[in-house]
Amino acid sequence: MVRRARITDAKVIHQLLLKYAGDGLMLSRSLSDIYESIRDFYVYEQDGVVIATGCLSICWDDLAEVRSLAVAEGMTSKGVGRKIVAACLDEAREIGLKRVFALTYQLEFFQRLGFVEIEKSQLPHKVWGDCVRCPKFPECDELAVMINL
Repeated sequence: MVRRARITDAKVIHQLLLKYAGDGLMLSRSLSDIYESIRDFYVYEQDGVVIATGCLSICWDDLAEVRSLAVAEGMTSKGVGRKIVAACLDEAREIGLKRVFALTYQLEFFQRLGFVEIEKSQLPHKVWGDCVRCPKFPECDELAVMINL
């Protein structure tokens, strides 16, 4: 089931994200950053174990990002990531956001959820926020996707 993250989930979230960051598939996030933004996170819990996470990070009055989407090894392709993204999109609609984007290597995954590929240049707040701290900046090879709500 998908639920809002609790403070006790922070270390598990951190471990899930470290795996993907270590593989170069996402930016790492410090444990401190996860604690500070725990209210942005959702987790997917199965049999009492957190096996996936993701968060909705608000960027502007009409724009948010789905970020830190990570599914435990062996649990991918089971609809878990889709459920996390759906929870993020539901929240975005509830609070009145108009658009949600993601930076990803998994273009087809997001396209199946209704996102369309866009140019990263359409995301000025993102580019000058987190992206400048990325070791891949300015030669980012992630793809930008967006969905209008």
